[in-house]
Amino acid sequence: MQADYFSEKDYFFSRRSLLGVFGASVISAAPVFANASGFIRGAGDIRKLKMVSHKTGERTDTIYWIDGEYIPEALHEIDVLMRDWRRNEIKPIDLRTIDILAASHSMLDTGEPFRLMSGYRSAKTNAMLRRQSRSVSKNSLHITGQAADVRLGTRSVRQLAKAAQACKSGGVGRYSRSNFVHLDCGPVRIWGR
Repeated sequence: MQADYFSEKDYFFSRRSLLGVFGASVISAAPVFANASGFIRGAGDIRKLKMVSHKTGERTDTIYWIDGEYIPEALHEIDVLMRDWRRNEIKPIDLRTIDILAASHSMLDTGEPFRLMSGYRSAKTNAMLRRQSRSVSKNSLHITGQAADVRLGTRSVRQLAKAAQACKSGGVGRYSRSNFVHLDCGPVRIWGR
């Protein structure tokens, strides 16, 4: 499946807020990620995502951005992990959502991967989940590949939400009873306890 990804010019939210969160990272050792050869362009800024699917057990620990360039193969790896596992449908995940996830994880200073509870959801899957729970939005950003529900065993919902809020780049929902945080690249807003 060929994915069309946004260029950096397509962003309508403040990339400055995310760049401030990422800061400058230096590659201190050769990074290990899928299809590594050809991607290392010397020392410079990197963005990395470490995540495991709660439902499938699949994992990624990938550098998806180096020196201002997104790495298509790494992005595809993330898209596959974040697919609608119920229907086995893949949709490109919005780069802004991936950046918010990576920035939030970086601020939490943990080697533990995010546990992905939900990424992309097809309209059919979303409708099925809506019939089961009032907390599922009819127009969920999960349907457009712009949202993720994640948790960390070593950090509280409050800590994770606080890191995501620091990005000032999208929605952050706390679901303390279910032990996860919703992150998206929609309008900046906060909800939940």
